[in-house]
Amino acid sequence: MPLVQIGGVGDYLTLDQKQELIRRVTDAVVAVEGEGLHGVTWVTIADIQPGAWGVGGTPVTADDLRAMAAAPTSA
Repeated sequence: MPLVQIGGVGDYLTLDQKQELIRRVTDAVVAVEGEGLHGVTWVTIADIQPGAWGVGGTPVTADDLRAMAAAPTSA
């Protein structure tokens, strides 16, 4: 019975986005481990209080994540 735990800043993803993430992560597990595990794959999303999550020693908020997501990437 696979268990996937995801943590992130609490007010970054909407409920719809969290539900889509759960579906897609479950699909990814099933693609690797087999269809028989679809019904027993657990995915949890833990909301971490904004500012209580840090990267490189700097607290990160949902606004910081939105700015990162909108920034162009170099290929």
